Amino acid sequence: MSIRIATLALLVGSSPLAWAQDALTLPDSTVSAKASEPPATALSLDRPLESGSRLKLTARENPASISVADRATMERIGARNFQDAANALPGVNASAPPGWGGYVAYRGFNGAQVSQLFNGVNLHYGGSARPVDAWIYDRVELLGGPSSFLNGSGAVGGSLNFVTKLANRDEEHLEARLGYARYDTREAAIGFNRALNQGPGPRHYARLDFSRNDSNGYIDRQERTAGNLAFSLLSDLSERLSHTLAIEYLEEQEDSPYWGTPVLNPQQGRLRIDRHQRFSNYNVEDGRYEQRTRWLRSITDYRLGERTQLRNTFYHYDGQRDYRNLERYRYSTDNTTVERLGAYRQRHDQEVNGNRLELTHAGTFLGRASDWAFGLDYNRNSQTNYPLSISALFDSVTPGRFEPDRFLDIPGMAAPRSKGRSTRTDTTALFVENRQALSERLALVSALRYDHIDFDVTEHASGNHLERRWDALTGRAGLVYELNDSLSLYSQYSTSAEPPGGTLTSASIAQVSDFKLGTGRQLEIGAKLDFLDGRGAATLAAYRIVRKDFPVTDPNNANGTIQAGQQTSEGIELASSFAITPQLLASGNIAWLKAEYDDFNESVGGVVISRKGKMPVNVPKRTANLWLTYDLAPAWQLGADARYVSSVYANNANTMWVPAYTLYGLFVRHDLDEHTELSARLRNLTDEVYARFIHQSNTQYYLGEPRSLELALHMRF
Repeated sequence: MSIRIATLALLVGSSPLAWAQDALTLPDSTVSAKASEPPATALSLDRPLESGSRLKLTARENPASISVADRATMERIGARNFQDAANALPGVNASAPPGWGGYVAYRGFNGAQVSQLFNGVNLHYGGSARPVDAWIYDRVELLGGPSSFLNGSGAVGGSLNFVTKLANRDEEHLEARLGYARYDTREAAIGFNRALNQGPGPRHYARLDFSRNDSNGYIDRQERTAGNLAFSLLSDLSERLSHTLAIEYLEEQEDSPYWGTPVLNPQQGRLRIDRHQRFSNYNVEDGRYEQRTRWLRSITDYRLGERTQLRNTFYHYDGQRDYRNLERYRYSTDNTTVERLGAYRQRHDQEVNGNRLELTHAGTFLGRASDWAFGLDYNRNSQTNYPLSISALFDSVTPGRFEPDRFLDIPGMAAPRSKGRSTRTDTTALFVENRQALSERLALVSALRYDHIDFDVTEHASGNHLERRWDALTGRAGLVYELNDSLSLYSQYSTSAEPPGGTLTSASIAQVSDFKLGTGRQLEIGAKLDFLDGRGAATLAAYRIVRKDFPVTDPNNANGTIQAGQQTSEGIELASSFAITPQLLASGNIAWLKAEYDDFNESVGGVVISRKGKMPVNVPKRTANLWLTYDLAPAWQLGADARYVSSVYANNANTMWVPAYTLYGLFVRHDLDEHTELSARLRNLTDEVYARFIHQSNTQYYLGEPRSLELALHMRF
């Protein structure tokens, strides 16, 4: 193990129970910053959760690895967007290189193999998961391993669910935040939750959250502006009937987006960059990324009886994304000039409409508790893209001394916009879930889901059209045994179904014409416990996942593909939170992973080469997080944090890699009065130069943020 990860372990202490999870809230814990409220009081595994089950099981009752970064956690770790929150969860490595949107590696899988959902809805397109500023989000939930039984096709590696704030009956509050950081990064946010009326009859509660962020960016010429709005209205229409209307809107614009830093030649072994050009931007002057998204949800809850409840959720999503960039850069053989190529202009128009009906019932069977969930889900996911790309060389420039030029200077990029491909995916699903108590301490949790998928794709340039249909049956079965009131053990078997091509939303005819659904299966065992009279909590999970039937190069035809691939991932995840003293909290997580291809062929220069035994690209073998928080006085809090990510491979041959990195941070927080909090946070304390992502096709580092200082004023009334 490297010196860096060993340093992390020493910081936590020799006991594995010191590895923590405040910032990931085991699975939904919150930790107060006040010394008068010891953090350990909130570390409960017995809070009902929506993630991992439609029965709202607690973490202790669920036979699965579940982690949650809630609102208090996001504030404690200084999460600026939901990807920062996701990276606080065990084993997750998320980044946002342009063109990929939200890129997540987890349990040996990446891209579309890890589902990203918004309030339980899967848009089935990675570009839709661009990291949104954290202010409007209530929590980020993580479910490990195959989870098609819960969220539909995909999710062989796991599911991330980003959950926005909603109006509630619990409290009335007004809060605001002002922030400023290096690179002229500015944040302004406001939010409130209010009861709109009093007295008898229907009661109404409203919530509004808004944030705006602007930044000049740590890369030359890269500027970003984003605004987020979330509004919800909760109406208790009667004692049995309530309705929630939720609307979210995001607008984001990034000028001259950073597409990565080219690596030096020779491109082999440990990849290197010219650190003197660390902040150089090789995109054109007027490069652009824009995103506009709208969400609408109508949620109706009706209580049929004390034990039976009906919920109907209608959801609508509309998103438009625009790209206009020069994306690929490579050094000349002698590393004196950089060649710029890969001009790309694209628009995505995506719309999703759906409805989910759920019935839950808490009953008994053979004298034991037996809880049920039944449901029907239908949605239509439509997308049309308008692509224009030219892969030819545009120019060669001298690093540090060049004019970026403009997009229309690239020959051929002024052509009128025209449709490229349109897809429509209709999915109808039936699902059932049950928790059956077998004894006072032993329970069986099972789920089954059937998906019928109707898909059609039109390639407008050629006029080709294809219709396909697939049927998938997925599920899970797990046992939970409560050894005592503090410790539970579990085991589970779960399966997944994966669309050919990874995601149907952007699939071409060639990717789906002759292929069936891929499959995944997982065996997982684990434990969840409280210890030392509630001062700490911990979770442990060990798993083995096998993914089958994904496209690989035909060994008999280097220009063709067949569906025969297989990948195996095995790993261990440990997370814990421990109040060492009433003032000092240690929290964090660590994950070890072994992932390799069992059957995977790649065409290289027209020659078919087996990659058996090789590891997928951009998948770290180890990740670790650590947070230490000390309540110096009732109005003062100090903290330190560290994050370690091991090296990752940059190609399927595993002959190129980027080095591991460790990031350190410090923060101090002071309560000016009972309503106002002032904080300062130093990120990347050692100014580490590191790659959050490596572009495989163009071999470019996507560099992470350098050292920066952030000041924030947070007011609550």
